[in-house]
Amino acid sequence: MRVLVVENDRITALGQIETALLEAGAKIELCRPHAGEALPSDGLAYDALVVMGGPQSAIDDERHPYLPALCAMMRRYGDAGRSVLGVCLGSQLLARSYGATNLIGEAFEFGWCDIQPTQQGLADPLLASVGGAFPIFQWHSDTFTLPEGAIRLAHNQTATNQAFRIGRATYGTQFHFEVDRSVATWWRDLFPEQIERMEPGWIDGFDAIAAARGPAADAAGLAIARAWVSTIAAGMEAQGGVPVGSAA
Repeated sequence: MRVLVVENDRITALGQIETALLEAGAKIELCRPHAGEALPSDGLAYDALVVMGGPQSAIDDERHPYLPALCAMMRRYGDAGRSVLGVCLGSQLLARSYGATNLIGEAFEFGWCDIQPTQQGLADPLLASVGGAFPIFQWHSDTFTLPEGAIRLAHNQTATNQAFRIGRATYGTQFHFEVDRSVATWWRDLFPEQIERMEPGWIDGFDAIAAARGPAADAAGLAIARAWVSTIAAGMEAQGGVPVGSAA
């Protein structure tokens, strides 16, 4: 199981996604186009594709000229039935890939926020194991319209499209389900001034907030990560591959 992870910023943390991938015996390969690395040009060389978050907008092609090629790659993998995951900026790029409109600066959220699955979300493999509403970490100001043909899986009061699926296993999540309390602590320590400007008093109350919201968010995030990783094995079996760790 070979999985390509595209990082859009140096402070990206794969977090609970990495945990679930390593549990499945996956080989994780990183691409850092923000640091000048070229995106792979070898068609569909990987069993799955993950595109992580970053501070740039999904349409800032002038300062980040690799974004159109990244969108094209996400669409290529999705149309081929491979498992695709876009997180935060990754979800915004995925929406762009499928013709949706990116809405810049229209949906600010930070910290642990509540997410409500839709009826379709409750029945979808990604969120079925989570059950009803759950807290999860957020850090974004942009959002997007739902791509044509996509299924809305989750929403909240700030962003109508918190999670969606296209086809078999092409998923976008606006929320950072990869962020557990250790990653949140790391970000807190990296960006204290920025966080204080965005959410005055949040850092002072971090320990109490993390204790109250963190355990449920961590559990939900890991369940979502494991559910997405399971789609990779299912796709490999459907295409004649043998997932790592199988009896075969």
